[in-house]
Amino acid sequence: MTERNELFMRDTDAFSWYLEADPGLRATIVAIAWLDARPDFEVLAARLERATRLAPRFRQRPLQPPGRLATPRWVETDFDLSLHLRRMESSRPHTRATVINFARIEAMSSFDFSRPLWQFTLVENLVGDRAALVMKVHHSLTDGIGGAQLALLLFETTSETDPGDDVPIPEGSEAAPGVVDLLRSSIAYDRHRVFQVIRRGLSDALPAVMHVVRDPLGSTSDALATALSISRFVQPVSDTLSPVMTRRSLDRYLNMISVDFHDLKQAATSVGGSLNDVFVASVTGGLRRYHERHGTSVGELRITMPISIRKENDPVASNRITLARFKVPVGVADPAVRVQLTGERCRSARDERALPLSNSIAGTLNLLPSGVVGSMLKHIDLLASNVPGIKVPLYLGGAPVSGYYAFGPTTGSAVNATLFTYCGTCCVGFTIDTAAVPDYDVLMGCFREGFEEVLDLAGDHHPVELA
Repeated sequence: MTERNELFMRDTDAFSWYLEADPGLRATIVAIAWLDARPDFEVLAARLERATRLAPRFRQRPLQPPGRLATPRWVETDFDLSLHLRRMESSRPHTRATVINFARIEAMSSFDFSRPLWQFTLVENLVGDRAALVMKVHHSLTDGIGGAQLALLLFETTSETDPGDDVPIPEGSEAAPGVVDLLRSSIAYDRHRVFQVIRRGLSDALPAVMHVVRDPLGSTSDALATALSISRFVQPVSDTLSPVMTRRSLDRYLNMISVDFHDLKQAATSVGGSLNDVFVASVTGGLRRYHERHGTSVGELRITMPISIRKENDPVASNRITLARFKVPVGVADPAVRVQLTGERCRSARDERALPLSNSIAGTLNLLPSGVVGSMLKHIDLLASNVPGIKVPLYLGGAPVSGYYAFGPTTGSAVNATLFTYCGTCCVGFTIDTAAVPDYDVLMGCFREGFEEVLDLAGDHHPVELA
């Protein structure tokens, strides 16, 4: 199915959309591309206009049918790029801190839901005549991998400025319907979904029956395993495991850490783990230290981890993730053991039988009041996401990109840690709820120590840089 044919939000996207009813659960992604020079703004505008034509979802807005008769429908707007691309001079002292503070405010503010759900701001006049592009996008539009795809449409791979080939405005897009048409299309969409479920059920029925005949005990076991997997996906969470990070608020703090990609990869190899294993183990190592600084200890914390369900023919820059919740070891002091145990938990989450059913599960959760779902999410301790990112150097309007950091929403958790790999560097962005962690500078120092501890597994390495 192409992006143009997806007139209605997928249930997994609508899940984050409905959470907007609670400001504390806003699904806002913010990313910062650090630029070593001022880019040509006209080239930037031309390339961004071109990118929206190649990914037309960025020219549309969601329209909610009455009574949640269906998920929100994507409709056309009178798209005006100037309403989504701004430029501003940085405030004194013109350092990275001023940009991060601006990004923090963007992360805490809502969108204008009458327009496409994104906003880019070029911040100029940084020290050394540098600049930064702050990108704010709603999670229903894209995920981390989709954001990387969008970056490849926007940024250049050479220092030569190139506005790109002319791309026509997409044709055949859907204008905003009236109430009657919206109701009619919503009912038709629901009927189509029911028909698809029945058709898939019938196509699977004969193989399923044959499997039961041949192996009745195995079939029963498979069904039970799937049911248990689904129950783990939707299991209510009524309390935080952390005895320290218990409060929640609307205020956020953003900061970043940079780690050499090859050093972190070597640390993973030294203990037979993956990059994701050592990333999560570094973060949990920092959390162990943070709890110890507060005179307490914790054995495990509950984590939410986005898992990609993207397929080859999915639309460019789309959102194709599901959220897995599970517990990770935190109190294990030996970093090698913690990496190994973390890897086992992460792989188990990726192998969940319920994973292919995530869109249907999200559809069921969407029927619940937002307050019920929100109360569950606000007891998650940590959200961690590992985005493969971009391996080649990028440029924007002739300006080299020196770093690319993503700051994901906390979605009710105390901390979001997002790793985006860019050109040999693991760029780790942290979004912290300041009620859960009022001494966020202490936590950031603990995170740096957590990464250093894991990197030491492979011997000498580059220092971990904290902004």
